[in-house]
Amino acid sequence: MSITNHIHFHNVRGDIFGGVTAAVIALPLALAFGVASGAGAASGLYGAVIVGFFAALFGGTPTLISEPTGPVTVVFTAVIAQLMAADPENGMAMAFTVVMLAGAFQILFGFLKLGRYITIMPYTVISGFMSGIGILLIILQLGPLLGHATPKGGVINTLVSLPTMVSTFNPLEVALGVFALAVLFLMPKRSKRWVPPQLLVLVGGTLLALVLFPDAGLRLIGELPTALPSLRWPTIQPSQVQTILVNGLALGMLGCIDTLLTAMIADSITRTQHDSNKELMGQGIGNMVSGFLGGMPGAGATMGTVVNIQAGGKTALSGIVRAGILLVVVLWAAPLTKMIPLVVLAAIAVKVGFDILDWSFLKRAHRVSWKGTAIMYGVMFLTVFVDLIVAVGVGVFIANILTIDRLSKLQSDVKTITDFDDDLAMTPEEQELMDQAKGRILVFHLSGPMIFGVARAISHEQMAMANHDVLILDLQDVPHLGVTAALALESAIQNAQYAGRSVFLVGAQGKTLSRLQKLGALQAVPAAHRVDTRTEALKLSLALLGAIDRGEFVPTRTVMPS
Repeated sequence: MSITNHIHFHNVRGDIFGGVTAAVIALPLALAFGVASGAGAASGLYGAVIVGFFAALFGGTPTLISEPTGPVTVVFTAVIAQLMAADPENGMAMAFTVVMLAGAFQILFGFLKLGRYITIMPYTVISGFMSGIGILLIILQLGPLLGHATPKGGVINTLVSLPTMVSTFNPLEVALGVFALAVLFLMPKRSKRWVPPQLLVLVGGTLLALVLFPDAGLRLIGELPTALPSLRWPTIQPSQVQTILVNGLALGMLGCIDTLLTAMIADSITRTQHDSNKELMGQGIGNMVSGFLGGMPGAGATMGTVVNIQAGGKTALSGIVRAGILLVVVLWAAPLTKMIPLVVLAAIAVKVGFDILDWSFLKRAHRVSWKGTAIMYGVMFLTVFVDLIVAVGVGVFIANILTIDRLSKLQSDVKTITDFDDDLAMTPEEQELMDQAKGRILVFHLSGPMIFGVARAISHEQMAMANHDVLILDLQDVPHLGVTAALALESAIQNAQYAGRSVFLVGAQGKTLSRLQKLGALQAVPAAHRVDTRTEALKLSLALLGAIDRGEFVPTRTVMPS
Protein backbone atom coordinates (compact mmCIF):
# COMPACT_ATOMS: atom_id res chain seq x y z
CA MET A 1 0.00 0.00 0.00
CA SER A 2 1.42 3.38 -0.98
CA ILE A 3 1.94 5.99 1.72
CA THR A 4 0.36 8.87 -0.19
CA ASN A 5 -3.12 9.09 -1.67
CA HIS A 6 -4.02 8.34 -5.29
CA ILE A 7 -2.34 11.24 -7.12
CA HIS A 8 -1.63 11.31 -10.85
CA PHE A 9 -1.53 14.00 -13.49
CA HIS A 10 -3.92 12.55 -16.06
CA ASN A 11 -6.74 14.80 -14.89
CA VAL A 12 -4.91 18.02 -14.02
CA ARG A 13 -7.51 20.36 -15.48
CA GLY A 14 -10.42 18.64 -13.68
CA ASP A 15 -8.50 18.49 -10.40
CA ILE A 16 -7.62 22.19 -10.58
CA PHE A 17 -11.24 23.12 -11.30
CA GLY A 18 -12.39 20.87 -8.44
CA GLY A 19 -9.84 22.34 -6.03
CA VAL A 20 -10.66 25.95 -6.94
CA THR A 21 -14.40 25.37 -6.60
CA ALA A 22 -13.98 23.58 -3.26
CA ALA A 23 -11.79 26.45 -2.00
CA VAL A 24 -14.49 28.99 -2.86
CA ILE A 25 -16.99 26.95 -0.83
CA ALA A 26 -14.54 26.39 2.03
CA LEU A 27 -13.58 30.04 2.68
CA PRO A 28 -16.86 31.31 4.16
CA LEU A 29 -17.46 28.05 6.04
CA ALA A 30 -13.99 28.05 7.59
CA LEU A 31 -14.46 31.64 8.77
CA ALA A 32 -17.94 30.88 10.11
CA PHE A 33 -16.90 27.72 11.96
CA GLY A 34 -13.83 29.40 13.42
CA VAL A 35 -15.91 32.21 14.87
CA ALA A 36 -18.68 29.85 16.02
CA SER A 37 -16.25 27.60 17.90
CA GLY A 38 -14.69 30.44 19.89
CA ALA A 39 -11.20 29.69 18.56
CA GLY A 40 -11.36 32.55 16.06
CA ALA A 41 -11.70 32.92 12.30
CA ALA A 42 -7.94 32.44 11.78
CA SER A 43 -8.13 29.04 13.48
CA GLY A 44 -10.90 28.03 11.09
CA LEU A 45 -8.77 29.00 8.09
CA TYR A 46 -5.69 27.22 9.46
CA GLY A 47 -7.75 24.08 10.02
CA ALA A 48 -9.15 24.19 6.48
CA VAL A 49 -5.63 24.50 5.03
CA ILE A 50 -3.78 22.03 7.24
CA VAL A 51 -6.34 19.24 7.62
CA GLY A 52 -7.30 19.60 3.96
CA PHE A 53 -3.70 19.27 2.77
CA PHE A 54 -2.53 16.36 4.92
CA ALA A 55 -5.78 14.39 4.61
CA ALA A 56 -5.62 14.76 0.83
CA LEU A 57 -1.94 13.73 0.76
CA PHE A 58 -2.13 10.73 3.09
CA GLY A 59 -5.83 9.74 3.07
CA GLY A 60 -7.59 6.88 1.33
CA THR A 61 -10.35 8.67 -0.61
CA PRO A 62 -9.00 10.50 -3.68
CA THR A 63 -11.89 12.95 -4.07
CA LEU A 64 -12.53 13.66 -0.38
CA ILE A 65 -12.31 17.27 0.79
CA SER A 66 -11.46 17.65 4.48
CA GLU A 67 -12.00 20.80 6.55
CA PRO A 68 -13.80 21.98 9.69
CA THR A 69 -17.36 20.68 9.55
CA GLY A 70 -20.56 21.41 11.44
CA PRO A 71 -20.47 18.31 13.69
CA VAL A 72 -16.78 18.74 14.53
CA THR A 73 -17.32 22.45 15.22
CA VAL A 74 -20.11 21.70 17.70
CA VAL A 75 -17.91 19.30 19.68
CA PHE A 76 -14.89 21.62 19.55
CA THR A 77 -17.04 24.50 20.78
CA ALA A 78 -18.10 22.45 23.81
CA VAL A 79 -14.47 21.44 24.45
CA ILE A 80 -13.29 25.07 24.42
CA ALA A 81 -16.14 26.19 26.70
CA GLN A 82 -15.49 23.39 29.19
CA LEU A 83 -11.71 23.85 29.38
CA MET A 84 -11.84 27.66 29.42
CA ALA A 85 -14.32 27.56 32.30
CA ALA A 86 -12.04 25.20 34.25
CA ASP A 87 -8.79 27.08 33.49
CA PRO A 88 -9.14 30.45 31.68
CA GLU A 89 -5.38 30.87 31.39
CA ASN A 90 -4.56 27.51 29.77
CA GLY A 91 -7.98 26.46 28.50
CA MET A 92 -7.42 27.35 24.84
CA ALA A 93 -4.02 25.66 24.79
CA MET A 94 -5.57 22.52 26.26
CA ALA A 95 -8.35 22.66 23.64
CA PHE A 96 -5.75 22.46 20.86
CA THR A 97 -4.12 19.61 22.76
CA VAL A 98 -7.46 17.82 22.51
CA VAL A 99 -7.28 18.31 18.72
CA MET A 100 -3.82 16.69 18.70
CA LEU A 101 -5.13 13.77 20.78
CA ALA A 102 -8.11 13.37 18.46
CA GLY A 103 -5.69 13.04 15.55
CA ALA A 104 -3.59 10.54 17.49
CA PHE A 105 -6.67 8.42 18.22
CA GLN A 106 -7.64 8.50 14.54
CA ILE A 107 -4.18 7.31 13.52
CA LEU A 108 -4.47 4.52 16.11
CA PHE A 109 -7.90 3.49 14.77
CA GLY A 110 -6.50 3.35 11.25
CA PHE A 111 -3.41 1.39 12.37
CA LEU A 112 -5.62 -1.13 14.17
CA LYS A 113 -7.78 -1.39 11.00
CA LEU A 114 -10.97 -0.36 12.77
CA GLY A 115 -12.21 1.80 9.92
CA ARG A 116 -14.69 -0.76 8.61
CA TYR A 117 -16.41 -1.00 12.00
CA ILE A 118 -16.82 2.68 12.85
CA THR A 119 -19.83 3.34 10.61
CA ILE A 120 -21.50 0.00 11.33
CA MET A 121 -24.27 1.36 13.51
CA PRO A 122 -28.05 1.62 13.08
CA TYR A 123 -29.20 4.39 10.78
CA THR A 124 -31.69 5.54 13.42
CA VAL A 125 -28.75 6.37 15.71
CA ILE A 126 -26.78 8.14 12.97
CA SER A 127 -29.85 10.11 11.92
CA GLY A 128 -30.70 11.22 15.46
CA PHE A 129 -27.07 12.09 16.16
CA MET A 130 -26.59 14.20 13.03
CA SER A 131 -29.94 15.94 13.42
CA GLY A 132 -29.12 16.71 17.05
CA ILE A 133 -25.82 18.28 15.97
CA GLY A 134 -27.69 20.38 13.40
CA ILE A 135 -30.07 21.64 16.10
CA LEU A 136 -27.13 22.40 18.40
CA LEU A 137 -25.38 24.43 15.70
CA ILE A 138 -28.53 26.45 15.02
CA ILE A 139 -29.23 27.18 18.71
CA LEU A 140 -25.66 28.33 19.35
CA GLN A 141 -26.00 30.94 16.56
CA LEU A 142 -29.20 32.52 17.90
CA GLY A 143 -27.21 35.03 19.98
CA PRO A 144 -25.04 36.30 17.10
CA LEU A 145 -28.10 36.50 14.84
CA LEU A 146 -29.76 38.82 17.37
CA GLY A 147 -26.67 41.01 17.73
CA HIS A 148 -25.26 39.43 20.91
CA ALA A 149 -22.29 37.23 21.74
CA THR A 150 -23.09 33.56 22.27
CA PRO A 151 -23.91 33.10 25.97
CA LYS A 152 -21.44 30.98 27.91
CA GLY A 153 -22.67 27.64 29.19
CA GLY A 154 -23.81 26.01 26.00
CA VAL A 155 -27.28 25.33 24.68
CA ILE A 156 -29.13 25.50 28.03
CA ASN A 157 -27.85 28.98 28.88
CA THR A 158 -28.53 30.11 25.32
CA LEU A 159 -32.17 29.06 25.56
CA VAL A 160 -32.50 30.59 29.04
CA SER A 161 -31.01 33.87 27.78
CA LEU A 162 -33.11 33.92 24.61
CA PRO A 163 -35.96 36.13 25.97
CA THR A 164 -33.43 38.75 27.10
CA MET A 165 -31.57 38.64 23.79
CA VAL A 166 -34.83 39.01 21.86
CA SER A 167 -35.92 42.02 23.91
CA THR A 168 -32.55 43.74 23.40
CA PHE A 169 -31.82 42.70 19.81
CA ASN A 170 -29.79 44.89 17.44
CA PRO A 171 -32.16 45.87 14.57
CA LEU A 172 -29.38 46.45 12.02
CA GLU A 173 -27.66 43.12 12.70
CA VAL A 174 -30.98 41.27 12.67
CA ALA A 175 -31.85 42.89 9.32
CA LEU A 176 -28.46 41.87 7.88
CA GLY A 177 -28.91 38.35 9.26
CA VAL A 178 -32.38 38.05 7.71
CA PHE A 179 -30.94 39.18 4.37
CA ALA A 180 -28.18 36.56 4.59
CA LEU A 181 -30.59 33.77 5.55
CA ALA A 182 -32.98 34.74 2.75
CA VAL A 183 -30.20 34.48 0.16
CA LEU A 184 -28.94 31.18 1.57
CA PHE A 185 -32.37 29.53 1.67
CA LEU A 186 -34.10 31.12 -1.35
CA MET A 187 -31.34 31.36 -3.94
CA PRO A 188 -32.43 29.41 -7.07
CA LYS A 189 -30.62 26.16 -7.75
CA ARG A 190 -29.59 27.31 -11.21
CA SER A 191 -27.82 30.33 -9.74
CA LYS A 192 -25.97 28.14 -7.24
CA ARG A 193 -24.16 26.48 -10.13
CA TRP A 194 -22.46 29.77 -10.95
CA VAL A 195 -22.06 31.44 -7.55
CA PRO A 196 -22.00 29.55 -4.22
CA PRO A 197 -24.60 31.19 -1.95
CA GLN A 198 -22.18 31.20 1.00
CA LEU A 199 -19.68 33.29 -0.96
CA LEU A 200 -22.42 35.58 -2.27
CA VAL A 201 -23.68 36.18 1.27
CA LEU A 202 -20.13 36.77 2.56
CA VAL A 203 -19.34 39.38 -0.09
CA GLY A 204 -22.82 40.88 -0.38
CA GLY A 205 -23.38 41.13 3.37
CA THR A 206 -19.99 42.79 3.86
CA LEU A 207 -20.63 45.35 1.08
CA LEU A 208 -24.08 46.16 2.47
CA ALA A 209 -22.59 46.74 5.91
CA LEU A 210 -19.87 49.01 4.48
CA VAL A 211 -22.20 51.03 2.26
CA LEU A 212 -25.39 51.29 4.35
CA PHE A 213 -24.12 51.00 7.93
CA PRO A 214 -20.50 52.23 7.95
CA ASP A 215 -20.71 53.81 11.43
CA ALA A 216 -23.39 51.62 13.01
CA GLY A 217 -20.98 49.75 15.28
CA LEU A 218 -21.73 46.33 13.82
CA ARG A 219 -19.71 43.50 15.31
CA LEU A 220 -17.02 42.58 12.77
CA ILE A 221 -14.65 39.67 12.39
CA GLY A 222 -11.58 41.89 12.81
CA GLU A 223 -8.19 41.66 11.16
CA LEU A 224 -6.67 38.23 10.77
CA PRO A 225 -2.95 37.47 11.07
CA THR A 226 -1.18 37.21 7.72
CA ALA A 227 1.75 35.10 8.94
CA LEU A 228 2.12 31.37 9.23
CA PRO A 229 0.78 30.01 12.53
CA SER A 230 3.19 29.39 15.41
CA LEU A 231 3.65 26.05 17.09
CA ARG A 232 1.48 25.18 20.08
CA TRP A 233 3.01 22.49 22.24
CA PRO A 234 0.71 20.08 24.08
CA THR A 235 -0.56 21.58 27.33
CA ILE A 236 -2.10 19.33 29.96
CA GLN A 237 -2.99 20.34 33.49
CA PRO A 238 -2.96 17.38 35.93
CA SER A 239 -6.51 18.14 37.05
CA GLN A 240 -7.77 18.03 33.46
CA VAL A 241 -6.07 14.84 32.20
CA GLN A 242 -9.23 12.73 32.22
CA THR A 243 -11.30 15.50 30.61
CA ILE A 244 -8.75 16.00 27.83
CA LEU A 245 -8.47 12.27 27.09
CA VAL A 246 -12.25 11.77 27.00
CA ASN A 247 -12.75 14.84 24.80
CA GLY A 248 -9.90 13.76 22.51
CA LEU A 249 -11.50 10.33 22.07
CA ALA A 250 -14.94 11.86 21.49
CA LEU A 251 -13.64 14.36 18.94
CA GLY A 252 -11.60 11.67 17.20
CA MET A 253 -14.55 9.27 17.00
CA LEU A 254 -16.88 11.94 15.67
CA GLY A 255 -14.31 12.93 13.05
CA CYS A 256 -14.02 9.27 12.00
CA ILE A 257 -17.79 8.87 11.65
CA ASP A 258 -18.22 12.17 9.80
CA THR A 259 -15.33 11.38 7.45
CA LEU A 260 -16.25 7.80 6.60
CA LEU A 261 -19.91 8.67 5.97
CA THR A 262 -18.72 11.34 3.53
CA ALA A 263 -16.28 8.86 1.96
CA MET A 264 -19.18 6.47 1.35
CA ILE A 265 -21.07 9.29 -0.40
CA ALA A 266 -18.00 9.92 -2.57
CA ASP A 267 -17.88 6.21 -3.40
CA SER A 268 -21.52 6.18 -4.49
CA ILE A 269 -20.97 9.14 -6.83
CA THR A 270 -17.64 8.05 -8.34
CA ARG A 271 -18.36 4.28 -8.30
CA THR A 272 -15.08 3.66 -6.48
CA GLN A 273 -14.11 2.13 -3.13
CA HIS A 274 -12.22 4.12 -0.49
CA ASP A 275 -9.64 2.73 1.93
CA SER A 276 -11.21 3.49 5.31
CA ASN A 277 -8.17 2.65 7.45
CA LYS A 278 -5.82 4.72 5.33
CA GLU A 279 -8.35 7.56 5.36
CA LEU A 280 -8.42 7.56 9.15
CA MET A 281 -4.65 7.77 9.29
CA GLY A 282 -4.65 10.68 6.84
CA GLN A 283 -7.30 12.48 8.87
CA GLY A 284 -5.35 11.81 12.05
CA ILE A 285 -2.14 13.27 10.62
CA GLY A 286 -4.06 16.34 9.47
CA ASN A 287 -5.70 16.90 12.85
CA MET A 288 -2.47 16.38 14.79
CA VAL A 289 -0.63 18.96 12.68
CA SER A 290 -3.62 21.31 12.84
CA GLY A 291 -3.63 21.12 16.64
CA PHE A 292 0.11 21.84 16.77
CA LEU A 293 -0.39 24.96 14.62
CA GLY A 294 -3.53 26.28 16.32
CA GLY A 295 -5.97 25.14 13.68
CA MET A 296 -9.45 23.75 14.17
CA PRO A 297 -10.09 20.02 13.85
CA GLY A 298 -11.60 18.82 10.60
CA ALA A 299 -13.21 15.87 8.88
CA GLY A 300 -14.51 14.86 5.49
CA ALA A 301 -16.93 17.57 4.31
CA THR A 302 -19.91 16.40 2.25
CA MET A 303 -20.56 19.73 0.52
CA GLY A 304 -16.93 20.31 -0.46
CA THR A 305 -16.50 16.70 -1.60
CA VAL A 306 -19.60 16.68 -3.81
CA VAL A 307 -18.70 20.07 -5.32
CA ASN A 308 -15.16 18.86 -5.99
CA ILE A 309 -16.40 15.77 -7.83
CA GLN A 310 -19.00 17.70 -9.81
CA ALA A 311 -16.35 20.23 -10.90
CA GLY A 312 -14.12 17.46 -12.27
CA GLY A 313 -11.89 16.45 -9.35
CA LYS A 314 -10.81 12.81 -9.49
CA THR A 315 -7.56 12.58 -7.54
CA ALA A 316 -6.09 13.93 -4.31
CA LEU A 317 -4.47 16.69 -6.37
CA SER A 318 -7.77 18.58 -6.15
CA GLY A 319 -7.61 18.61 -2.34
CA ILE A 320 -4.00 19.81 -2.43
CA VAL A 321 -4.89 22.60 -4.89
CA ARG A 322 -7.75 23.68 -2.62
CA ALA A 323 -5.43 23.84 0.40
CA GLY A 324 -2.91 25.88 -1.59
CA ILE A 325 -5.52 28.45 -2.62
CA LEU A 326 -6.70 28.87 0.99
CA LEU A 327 -3.07 29.26 2.09
CA VAL A 328 -2.73 32.18 -0.33
CA VAL A 329 -5.78 33.75 1.33
CA VAL A 330 -4.24 33.29 4.78
CA LEU A 331 -0.89 34.79 3.81
CA TRP A 332 -1.88 37.64 1.52
CA ALA A 333 -5.63 38.26 1.46
CA ALA A 334 -6.52 37.98 5.16
CA PRO A 335 -6.78 41.82 5.66
CA LEU A 336 -9.71 41.84 3.24
CA THR A 337 -11.78 39.79 5.70
CA LYS A 338 -11.62 42.20 8.65
CA MET A 339 -14.85 44.01 7.69
CA ILE A 340 -17.02 40.87 7.51
CA PRO A 341 -19.97 41.20 9.96
CA LEU A 342 -20.21 38.38 12.49
CA VAL A 343 -23.95 38.09 11.90
CA VAL A 344 -23.27 37.06 8.29
CA LEU A 345 -21.04 34.22 9.49
CA ALA A 346 -23.73 33.22 12.00
CA ALA A 347 -26.27 32.99 9.18
CA ILE A 348 -23.92 30.74 7.18
CA ALA A 349 -23.51 28.47 10.24
CA VAL A 350 -27.29 28.31 10.70
CA LYS A 351 -27.73 27.17 7.08
CA VAL A 352 -25.12 24.46 7.64
CA GLY A 353 -26.98 23.32 10.76
CA PHE A 354 -30.24 23.24 8.80
CA ASP A 355 -28.61 21.13 6.09
CA ILE A 356 -27.16 18.69 8.65
CA LEU A 357 -30.67 17.83 9.82
CA ASP A 358 -31.66 14.49 8.27
CA TRP A 359 -34.88 15.78 6.71
CA SER A 360 -35.21 12.78 4.40
CA PHE A 361 -35.52 10.35 7.30
CA LEU A 362 -37.26 12.71 9.72
CA LYS A 363 -40.20 13.01 7.32
CA ARG A 364 -40.80 9.27 7.17
CA ALA A 365 -39.35 7.86 10.39
CA HIS A 366 -42.78 7.67 12.03
CA ARG A 367 -43.94 5.33 9.23
CA VAL A 368 -41.18 2.79 9.81
CA SER A 369 -41.48 1.60 13.41
CA TRP A 370 -42.19 3.26 16.72
CA LYS A 371 -39.07 1.72 18.26
CA GLY A 372 -36.78 3.09 15.56
CA THR A 373 -38.48 6.48 15.78
CA ALA A 374 -38.10 6.53 19.56
CA ILE A 375 -34.39 5.70 19.28
CA MET A 376 -33.84 8.46 16.70
CA TYR A 377 -35.60 11.17 18.73
CA GLY A 378 -34.03 9.92 21.96
CA VAL A 379 -30.53 10.19 20.49
CA MET A 380 -31.42 13.63 19.12
CA PHE A 381 -32.60 14.83 22.56
CA LEU A 382 -29.51 13.47 24.33
CA THR A 383 -27.23 15.03 21.71
CA VAL A 384 -28.76 18.48 22.22
CA PHE A 385 -29.28 18.54 25.98
CA VAL A 386 -26.90 16.00 27.51
CA ASP A 387 -23.75 14.84 25.69
CA LEU A 388 -22.77 13.64 22.23
CA ILE A 389 -20.98 10.49 23.34
CA VAL A 390 -23.76 9.58 25.79
CA ALA A 391 -26.26 9.99 22.95
CA VAL A 392 -24.43 7.62 20.61
CA GLY A 393 -23.63 5.13 23.37
CA VAL A 394 -27.20 4.92 24.63
CA GLY A 395 -28.63 4.80 21.11
CA VAL A 396 -26.33 2.01 19.92
CA PHE A 397 -26.88 0.02 23.12
CA ILE A 398 -30.68 0.16 22.92
CA ALA A 399 -30.71 -0.53 19.18
CA ASN A 400 -28.44 -3.55 19.63
CA ILE A 401 -30.53 -4.93 22.48
CA LEU A 402 -33.70 -4.67 20.36
CA THR A 403 -31.92 -6.25 17.37
CA ILE A 404 -30.56 -9.14 19.43
CA ASP A 405 -34.05 -9.72 20.82
CA ARG A 406 -35.57 -9.85 17.31
CA LEU A 407 -32.86 -12.15 15.99
CA SER A 408 -33.17 -14.54 18.91
CA LYS A 409 -36.88 -14.88 18.17
CA LEU A 410 -36.25 -15.48 14.49
CA GLN A 411 -33.58 -18.10 15.23
CA SER A 412 -31.89 -17.45 11.93
CA ASP A 413 -28.42 -16.42 10.82
CA VAL A 414 -27.39 -13.70 8.40
CA LYS A 415 -25.82 -15.21 5.29
CA THR A 416 -23.45 -13.35 3.03
CA ILE A 417 -24.89 -11.79 -0.09
CA THR A 418 -23.74 -13.91 -2.99
CA ASP A 419 -23.80 -13.95 -6.75
CA PHE A 420 -26.51 -16.16 -8.19
CA ASP A 421 -24.03 -18.48 -9.85
CA ASP A 422 -22.13 -19.29 -6.63
CA ASP A 423 -23.12 -22.03 -4.19
CA LEU A 424 -26.81 -21.08 -4.23
CA ALA A 425 -28.98 -24.08 -5.10
CA MET A 426 -30.73 -23.65 -8.47
CA THR A 427 -33.29 -25.73 -10.26
CA PRO A 428 -32.33 -27.07 -13.71
CA GLU A 429 -34.77 -24.60 -15.28
CA GLU A 430 -33.20 -21.66 -13.45
CA GLN A 431 -29.73 -22.79 -14.49
CA GLU A 432 -30.81 -23.02 -18.12
CA LEU A 433 -32.31 -19.53 -18.00
CA MET A 434 -29.11 -18.15 -16.49
CA ASP A 435 -27.08 -19.80 -19.24
CA GLN A 436 -29.29 -18.19 -21.87
CA ALA A 437 -28.67 -14.77 -20.30
CA LYS A 438 -24.93 -15.12 -20.97
CA GLY A 439 -23.91 -13.14 -17.92
CA ARG A 440 -26.25 -10.19 -18.53
CA ILE A 441 -28.36 -10.89 -15.43
CA LEU A 442 -27.09 -10.42 -11.88
CA VAL A 443 -28.99 -11.75 -8.86
CA PHE A 444 -28.51 -10.54 -5.29
CA HIS A 445 -29.73 -13.35 -3.04
CA LEU A 446 -30.34 -12.21 0.52
CA SER A 447 -30.86 -14.81 3.20
CA GLY A 448 -31.61 -14.43 6.88
CA PRO A 449 -32.36 -11.31 8.93
CA MET A 450 -31.04 -8.18 7.19
CA ILE A 451 -29.80 -6.03 10.09
CA PHE A 452 -27.78 -2.81 9.97
CA GLY A 453 -24.42 -4.62 9.75
CA VAL A 454 -25.41 -6.07 6.36
CA ALA A 455 -25.90 -2.64 4.78
CA ARG A 456 -22.19 -2.27 4.03
CA ALA A 457 -22.11 -5.67 2.29
CA ILE A 458 -25.12 -4.69 0.17
CA SER A 459 -23.38 -1.47 -0.84
CA HIS A 460 -20.16 -3.32 -1.61
CA GLU A 461 -21.95 -5.87 -3.81
CA GLN A 462 -23.22 -3.04 -6.02
CA MET A 463 -19.71 -2.88 -7.50
CA ALA A 464 -20.50 -6.18 -9.29
CA MET A 465 -23.20 -4.54 -11.40
CA ALA A 466 -20.85 -3.04 -13.99
CA ASN A 467 -21.34 -5.63 -16.74
CA HIS A 468 -24.99 -6.55 -16.29
CA ASP A 469 -28.20 -5.28 -17.84
CA VAL A 470 -30.70 -6.62 -15.30
CA LEU A 471 -30.58 -6.76 -11.51
CA ILE A 472 -32.73 -9.27 -9.62
CA LEU A 473 -33.11 -8.75 -5.87
CA ASP A 474 -34.07 -12.10 -4.33
CA LEU A 475 -35.66 -11.58 -0.88
CA GLN A 476 -37.46 -14.93 -0.60
CA ASP A 477 -35.34 -16.00 2.39
CA VAL A 478 -35.40 -12.68 4.29
CA PRO A 479 -37.56 -12.92 7.45
CA HIS A 480 -36.57 -9.46 8.77
CA LEU A 481 -35.43 -6.29 6.99
CA GLY A 482 -33.98 -3.51 9.16
CA VAL A 483 -34.23 0.19 8.34
CA THR A 484 -30.53 0.53 7.51
CA ALA A 485 -30.54 -2.53 5.22
CA ALA A 486 -33.78 -1.33 3.59
CA LEU A 487 -32.17 2.03 2.81
CA ALA A 488 -29.14 0.20 1.38
CA LEU A 489 -31.48 -1.80 -0.89
CA GLU A 490 -33.18 1.45 -1.90
CA SER A 491 -29.76 2.83 -2.84
CA ALA A 492 -28.99 -0.31 -4.89
CA ILE A 493 -32.27 0.07 -6.77
CA GLN A 494 -31.67 3.77 -7.41
CA ASN A 495 -28.10 3.17 -8.63
CA ALA A 496 -29.32 0.46 -11.00
CA GLN A 497 -32.05 2.72 -12.36
CA TYR A 498 -29.54 5.54 -12.75
CA ALA A 499 -27.30 3.24 -14.82
CA GLY A 500 -30.22 2.25 -17.06
CA ARG A 501 -30.59 -1.27 -15.65
CA SER A 502 -33.96 -2.89 -15.05
CA VAL A 503 -34.71 -4.16 -11.55
CA PHE A 504 -36.85 -7.14 -10.54
CA LEU A 505 -37.88 -7.88 -6.96
CA VAL A 506 -38.45 -11.51 -5.96
CA GLY A 507 -40.28 -12.85 -2.93
CA ALA A 508 -40.72 -9.68 -0.88
CA GLN A 509 -43.68 -10.27 1.40
CA GLY A 510 -45.04 -9.62 4.88
CA LYS A 511 -43.04 -7.23 7.04
CA THR A 512 -40.19 -7.11 4.52
CA LEU A 513 -42.50 -5.80 1.81
CA SER A 514 -44.23 -3.47 4.27
CA ARG A 515 -40.91 -1.93 5.35
CA LEU A 516 -39.89 -1.22 1.74
CA GLN A 517 -43.30 0.24 0.93
CA LYS A 518 -43.36 2.52 3.99
CA LEU A 519 -39.96 3.89 3.08
CA GLY A 520 -41.08 4.46 -0.51
CA ALA A 521 -38.14 2.32 -1.69
CA LEU A 522 -40.22 0.49 -4.33
CA GLN A 523 -41.29 3.53 -6.33
CA ALA A 524 -38.61 2.80 -8.93
CA VAL A 525 -39.69 -0.87 -9.32
CA PRO A 526 -42.79 -1.32 -11.55
CA ALA A 527 -45.52 -3.58 -10.17
CA ALA A 528 -44.95 -5.98 -13.08
CA HIS A 529 -41.35 -6.44 -11.91
CA ARG A 530 -42.36 -7.64 -8.43
CA VAL A 531 -42.75 -11.41 -8.63
CA ASP A 532 -42.88 -14.41 -6.31
CA THR A 533 -40.21 -16.71 -7.75
CA ARG A 534 -36.74 -16.50 -9.29
CA THR A 535 -37.89 -18.51 -12.28
CA GLU A 536 -40.57 -15.94 -13.12
CA ALA A 537 -38.09 -13.10 -12.71
CA LEU A 538 -35.55 -14.82 -14.98
CA LYS A 539 -38.15 -15.40 -17.70
CA LEU A 540 -39.26 -11.76 -17.60
CA SER A 541 -35.63 -10.63 -17.63
CA LEU A 542 -34.83 -12.70 -20.70
CA ALA A 543 -37.90 -11.33 -22.48
CA LEU A 544 -36.77 -7.80 -21.63
CA LEU A 545 -33.24 -8.48 -22.89
CA GLY A 546 -34.68 -9.78 -26.12
CA ALA A 547 -36.74 -6.62 -26.55
CA ILE A 548 -33.60 -4.54 -25.96
CA ASP A 549 -31.64 -6.53 -28.55
CA ARG A 550 -34.43 -6.12 -31.12
CA GLY A 551 -34.61 -2.40 -30.46
CA GLU A 552 -38.16 -2.64 -29.15
CA PHE A 553 -37.18 -1.28 -25.75
CA VAL A 554 -34.56 1.33 -24.89
CA PRO A 555 -33.38 1.44 -21.25
CA THR A 556 -33.55 4.91 -19.73
CA ARG A 557 -31.49 6.41 -16.97
CA THR A 558 -33.24 8.06 -14.09
CA VAL A 559 -31.93 11.20 -12.41
CA MET A 560 -29.41 10.48 -9.68
CA PRO A 561 -30.99 11.40 -6.32
CA SER A 562 -29.48 14.56 -4.84
